[in-house]
Amino acid sequence: MENKTRISRIFLKILWDIFSVTIPALLIALFVNVYVVEAVEIEMGSSMEPNMYVGYRVMTEKISYRFRDPQRGEVVVADVPDMEAGLIKRVVALPGEVFAVREGHTYINGERLDEPWVTHIGGRDYSTSVVPEGHIFIVGDNRVASRDSLVIVPIPLEDVTRRAWLIYWPLNEFEILP
Repeated sequence: MENKTRISRIFLKILWDIFSVTIPALLIALFVNVYVVEAVEIEMGSSMEPNMYVGYRVMTEKISYRFRDPQRGEVVVADVPDMEAGLIKRVVALPGEVFAVREGHTYINGERLDEPWVTHIGGRDYSTSVVPEGHIFIVGDNRVASRDSLVIVPIPLEDVTRRAWLIYWPLNEFEILP
C-alpha cells in the first residue's frame, strides 16, 4: 500500500512538473504570437521579387504601428478586406502627399523618388492624386507584376497591421529588413 502511494505521489509530481511548465509556456507563446510578432509566408505572386519570393518566410512585428504610422520604404502587411491573405508590400506614399507613377517611376510631390529596392521598372502609370489622410500607398518591388495600391486603392492605416523586419527562410537569404 505504501509503495502504491509513493508511486502515485511520484506520478502526480511528474504531471505537475509537466503542466506547470507547459501551460505557462503555451500561454506566453500564444500572447507573443497574438500581440507581438507573427511569422508570414509569401504564398503567392511575384510582386516583391527579387527581394522576396514565394516560399520565403518573414518575421513581422505588431507593436510599431500602435505608436507610429508606417514610414516610406518599410515593408508592411496590410489586411485588406475581401482578401484571404494579407498583402505584403512596400510603403511609397504617406498621407497628404501628391503621388504619381510614370513609366514605372514613383513621384512624390512632383519629385522622382529614389527607390533602390525596385529592380523591375515598369507596370501601370498612375495619375497624380493626393493620398487621403489616414491612408498610405503600398506597392510591390516588382512593379510589372504587382497587385497593390495602384490597382486596389490607398490603404487605410488601420488595415496596416504589421511591419516586416526579418527574412528568416530560406537560411541563405537571412536578412534584417531596413
